[in-house]
Amino acid sequence: MRFCGQMAKGSRMNWYDFDWVDAFTDRPFGGNGCAVVHGGAGLPAETCMAYVRETSLVECTFTGPSDVADLKVRYFLASREIPFAGHPTIATVAALSARGFIDKTDLVLETGAGLVPIRIFGDEIEMTQVAPQFGALVPAEQVARVIGLPTEAIVSPPQMVSTGLPFCITVLRDRAALQAARLDVAALTAMAAGLGYDGSDMLEPFLVTLEGATEAGDTFARLLLAPPSPPEDPFTGSATGAMAAYLWHHGLMAKDTFIAEQGHGMGRPGQARVTRLGPPDAMTGIKVAGQGTIVMRGQVRLSG
Repeated sequence: MRFCGQMAKGSRMNWYDFDWVDAFTDRPFGGNGCAVVHGGAGLPAETCMAYVRETSLVECTFTGPSDVADLKVRYFLASREIPFAGHPTIATVAALSARGFIDKTDLVLETGAGLVPIRIFGDEIEMTQVAPQFGALVPAEQVARVIGLPTEAIVSPPQMVSTGLPFCITVLRDRAALQAARLDVAALTAMAAGLGYDGSDMLEPFLVTLEGATEAGDTFARLLLAPPSPPEDPFTGSATGAMAAYLWHHGLMAKDTFIAEQGHGMGRPGQARVTRLGPPDAMTGIKVAGQGTIVMRGQVRLSG
């Protein structure tokens, strides 16, 4: 694999190549967008966060060389750096592939959550997320306040689960409840404090129902976001891995592989194929696969 990181020198700032990619979709303006800044892994965090805010995207990635993998990837929200994210991983590999910088079908990314194996099957990109970690159960009535629903709309105990990034996985009774959910930021802040977190970003409940948005899907999910992020995430790959681990762990998913859907209510439909590694009581990893589509590319001036 050849490393992509060309940039043109300026007097005080540098020009970096970028690709804007829609992930978990085979067409532009579906799934979830991510801007991939090639060669930007060494930029200051403040610059990276400012770039995310400028794009109005949920997350962007910044790539660079690695001593332990084929490529280093840093992931940023508008508010902070995070160790890993799913749709930006798909987007990053799709961008590198489209530029001809990947010459093999198996590679490894260095991320803040560890090494992430990648396999490319034609147009589909599959990432192997780390073995799930099951954290604290969160009282259903507390989560219900956060999403503006009655407690009985939640049909399984909400739980913090991570396959690289922690999410409060919350299973809802049906699509009507999923559609009716609304985020109460004050209640979210109180929940975060009760769980011992300093901030509330990345603690928004990942809401899922056990029926697809289309006939092809097995699950349908939403992730409502607090400022400064956009109000809703079109497709959340890291949360999809955590959600799948939760469903298998709690005996709610009979299939070893299933189709997860998200974003349809936003007019940005996305789809992922999710596969379990290991038995439900001893999972060694979660594979999440989807496509990525280049929407635009160009250069951006960023201060180093």
